[in-house]
Amino acid sequence: MTYVVTDNCIRCKYTDCVEVCPVDCFYEGENFLAINPDECIDCGVCEPECPAEAIKPDTEPGLDEWLKLNAEYSQIWPNITIKRDAMPEAKEMDGVSGKLALYFSAEPGSGD
Repeated sequence: MTYVVTDNCIRCKYTDCVEVCPVDCFYEGENFLAINPDECIDCGVCEPECPAEAIKPDTEPGLDEWLKLNAEYSQIWPNITIKRDAMPEAKEMDGVSGKLALYFSAEPGSGD
């Protein structure tokens, strides 16, 4: 099992989760975070830290697409371990459905 970042992170990008990760397995895109499934130790401390409830265990049904997306982008985006401010539109975007198709950016973030 591993944890994955899902749709609700897009254009919210709260970073509370990266601060508590003991193995620094989060990677930063322009408007989304990804977890490297090969580095994640399945401790679960990140899941309750996410204000948008965007982190899920990959054992939940329907998360195969998110596991692939997290695995792919964690290989090319920079590592992030420091909490930063959420995106300016985070509150308005929290809970919006269909964000992957509408808003996902493959561009990297700045990392640490």
